[in-house]
Amino acid sequence: MSKLIIAEKPSVAKSIASALGASSRADGFYEGNGLLVSWCVGHLVSPMDAGGYDEHFKKWRYDDLPILPEPFRYVLAPGKEDAFENLRALMNRSDVDTIVNACDAGREGELIFRLVYEMADCHKPILRLWISSMEDSAIREGFSDLRPGADYEALYQSALCRQKADWLVGINATRLFSVLYHRTLNVGRVQTPTLAMLAERDAKITLFHKEKYHLLRLTLDGAEAVSEKFTDPAEAEQAAAMCKGAAVTCTSVTKEQKKEQPPKLYDLTTLQREANRLFGYTAKQTLDYAQSLYEKKLLTYPRTDSRYLTSDMEETVSCVIHLAAKLPPFDGCTNFFPLVEAMISDKDVSDHHAIIPTMEIEKADLKLLPVGERNLLLLVCCKLLCASAEPYEYEAVTATFDCGEHAFTAKGKRILAEGWREIDHIFRFSLKEKPKGENDSELPDFTKGQTFDGAEVSVTEHFTQPPKPFTEDTLLSAMENAGKDDIPDEAERKGLGTPATRAAIIEKLVAAGFVERKGKNLIPTKAGINLVTVLPEPLTSPMLTAEWEQKLTEIARGGADPDTFMDGICTMVQEIVSTYSCISEDGKKLFAPEKEVIGTCPRCGQSVYEGKNNFACSDRSCGFVLWKNDRFWTSRKKELTKKMATDLLKKGRTNVKGMWSEKKQTTYDAAVILNDTGGKYINFKLEFPKRKVGADGRK
Repeated sequence: MSKLIIAEKPSVAKSIASALGASSRADGFYEGNGLLVSWCVGHLVSPMDAGGYDEHFKKWRYDDLPILPEPFRYVLAPGKEDAFENLRALMNRSDVDTIVNACDAGREGELIFRLVYEMADCHKPILRLWISSMEDSAIREGFSDLRPGADYEALYQSALCRQKADWLVGINATRLFSVLYHRTLNVGRVQTPTLAMLAERDAKITLFHKEKYHLLRLTLDGAEAVSEKFTDPAEAEQAAAMCKGAAVTCTSVTKEQKKEQPPKLYDLTTLQREANRLFGYTAKQTLDYAQSLYEKKLLTYPRTDSRYLTSDMEETVSCVIHLAAKLPPFDGCTNFFPLVEAMISDKDVSDHHAIIPTMEIEKADLKLLPVGERNLLLLVCCKLLCASAEPYEYEAVTATFDCGEHAFTAKGKRILAEGWREIDHIFRFSLKEKPKGENDSELPDFTKGQTFDGAEVSVTEHFTQPPKPFTEDTLLSAMENAGKDDIPDEAERKGLGTPATRAAIIEKLVAAGFVERKGKNLIPTKAGINLVTVLPEPLTSPMLTAEWEQKLTEIARGGADPDTFMDGICTMVQEIVSTYSCISEDGKKLFAPEKEVIGTCPRCGQSVYEGKNNFACSDRSCGFVLWKNDRFWTSRKKELTKKMATDLLKKGRTNVKGMWSEKKQTTYDAAVILNDTGGKYINFKLEFPKRKVGADGRK
């Protein structure tokens, strides 16, 4: 008898087949060693669209809401029918007695497999392959320790609840507010609270009122001591006058030895944040690069929320550290003796451990990798090396001074041991990136009671700064920590979305036109801000959605009831639909497309806007309209463009080339003159260029 192994992607199936000796390739699967290895192509089975439940639902109407299917029905994803039929045929083979779920080891991978298994009406026993690396050794080790599929039933229920909740909120809220506001407004269980955070930050920036303040600065033996803030410039100048020529006394010197422990390893979110800071990669780009490296066996499983390793990995990670230390630019590190104890914490690893390189980096030619993948792999290597290095140690020095009855402070640091920062500096130097946190230089050896005569005094002007717009780095952090203060400390997962879904949420907001990228910044558009304004709190509250994520995690752990969670989602959807049945006239204008002024009406002086078929005066009673399909233009095989209309309104004329003459069956150039007589339709005249006089005097 044979086991049928189903992977999530063809590339993963190929790696599994190679590692397990299924070397014979057939149509749609690999075979050998008592195994069949085949694959999905992502999601083969999807929730049925609302229109599939009832023809009436194909048209969006308020009276049909809420749409609450019971039971939920599923359909094959368009274009993936052949892949599904291949799997169904393999499942039904008489020599297959066991199905092995080898889809990605996480909530989404569990869902992809189970929906295919159920759609195929398969009842054969399920075993689960759960691995964090695509290395051959990891695949073989995982296959020797296959777990019963029933162990992951709770994880499947959590994935189903997440999918159903997203469908119910997305379908109903999107239809409801799109019908009310006469524009497609995509609303999502997670993406809308994320948009709300962006809108809130944008409002704080817009409403920010900058305030001026001044600082006094003393220069002492090359060091600088700074006063407290002065909000009154006259007071600052008066203080500076008192300090000029006055004696300066050192009133205290404090020295404190400090340690910065090595950083923790990457989970997906921290990797995405740092890749955004260093390279400007979007969260999606980072996930795509990491996934590709995982499939090339160079990186461990990327969709993880853990920053630790398990105790059984101690020997392996020691080997990987030494391999990473041989890669340029890290081969310049000296006296490197790795410490792995701080990386190990079994209790802090749930489904997958932190992201680290694999042993395959020894054989790989990194120069052949695409630049994005190479940068990301070296970034992960850097973090692994830093995490295994000694602490960074320094002495923080603070000196205070008195001058003219005003206090001044100077701060500096003396490095005692570079530790892990040496590795970080080497990597950043290779990127031509300035190391962070190097602002404090070493202070002179000040002593208490020391005096200075006639120190140089200056006054500098400053302004308070508004909050900064979100970047993908800071937005990912905000999503990860949303609702953190309102969720119990013992909760395993907090925040909006999961590490695996946050990148897609940001991309959806951009694609829907609610957020735009300006450099590294993410800025909500006017439509995005308006959407947040009109939606009810349950749809925009980051805290509420964070609580839902926590409940989904509890379901996955078997500690919460799926039906109770879904009842709560259905009740919320029903309440929103019943509460929001109509809107004001002003509300209806919120999402009206902004019209561009292209000129001034020659009749009444009001603005002229471009419409779909015309350029019309904003005062409807005026009646001035330039039609794009006016017979004057269509007979000459031309359409009135925005530039031509702008010229006609500004100059009263526009030059047009290549107009068609029906009479002569040829083209000609001429100036079109606006000849408005005040009637319903606008008239035009033609003016032809004057012919040049030839040498014989003829035209």
